[in-house]
Amino acid sequence: MPEAGVTVRWPDGRVEECWSPSLVVHDHLEAGRRYTVADFVDRCTAAMAEADRRVRARYGFACTGAAATVEAVGASASRHAADAEVEVLRVHPPLPGEPA
Repeated sequence: MPEAGVTVRWPDGRVEECWSPSLVVHDHLEAGRRYTVADFVDRCTAAMAEADRRVRARYGFACTGAAATVEAVGASASRHAADAEVEVLRVHPPLPGEPA
């Protein structure tokens, strides 16, 4: 199953790399966009839940890495106001047909 990474800049300027076990994260986040912290957490949680379902369907067990990503994003988000903005710097690898 292809993995994906999401590079984000939190409101305090800290850059963090988030991991996804699936390219499904492309359906939830877009490079170059800003999301409120609350919206970003919701989108990451939804993406990781969908990725976990894909892992379960393919391999028959839960993806602890997806759960760890949700936990890490939640911990980072807790340091910021819900209405502050997170910038998605990069979603990689790109989907087929997207520029690299």
